[in-house]
Amino acid sequence: MVKVTQRRRVTRLSADGSLRERADTLAGEEPLEVRVGGRPLSVTMRTPGSDFDLAVGFLHGEGVVRGWDDVAQIDYRSGIGADGQRDYNVVDVTLAEGVAPPDPSLERHVYTSSSCGICGTSSIEAVRRTGEHDLRLDRVAHPLAQLLALPDRLRQEQKVFDRTGGVHAAALFLPGAGGLKPVCVREDVGRHNAVDKVVGWALRERGMPLPGAVLQVSGRASFELVQKAALAGVATLSAVSAPSALAVELGEDLGMTVIGFNRGSSLNVYCGRERVRS
Repeated sequence: MVKVTQRRRVTRLSADGSLRERADTLAGEEPLEVRVGGRPLSVTMRTPGSDFDLAVGFLHGEGVVRGWDDVAQIDYRSGIGADGQRDYNVVDVTLAEGVAPPDPSLERHVYTSSSCGICGTSSIEAVRRTGEHDLRLDRVAHPLAQLLALPDRLRQEQKVFDRTGGVHAAALFLPGAGGLKPVCVREDVGRHNAVDKVVGWALRERGMPLPGAVLQVSGRASFELVQKAALAGVATLSAVSAPSALAVELGEDLGMTVIGFNRGSSLNVYCGRERVRS
């Protein structure tokens, strides 16, 4: 049976020679197979929870669905785990009438790791596609002080990280009274999974695009995360760590704002400076 966290006995060794046995909490990690119309499409390692949002967010990033209306039904396929309990590690998505099934070339029958994302894709050109949203039309600029506050606000919402220290997080912030407000926070052992969970939630609850939205992530800004944000119509991506060169290049091509090393007291704007008000 899938669990968000699990308890294990550990031995803690210290430099002073002391030894202590204690219980520790670990982040859950289970395989999730995504099927479309009963046909396997991909397997990823994820932290259980928000699986339907994860599946739809992943399909959105792959260009299979544009919005929640493209999904007719989504459910778990029953299976029995090694412990004899029913597991929830297969999600099957039935597309709405008229929605084209995934191209067979998208099928990933090989294992995809929780930190990998597009590792199974044959070429960078296959994933470097422009979405249907013109991000240059999003001219909402945010005060520097509000952007600097996002990492701490994300950290305050990381309940699983507090217990395990072993998951990434992504949060969607939208403009509201008094500034940017967190509307969705998700955690996962895979940073791209956390973003897919947020995107899936946004498709279900808000629709796309999301003018003035900021996606804050706990790690680095990879090419894939920039792409996922762009496809969701999110014009600003802020990361605690560094972006890759290709991520910045893609963000610049698409008219995005890409922020890195946002540590609460300073940040680097790699492209899209016009959306940051000093």
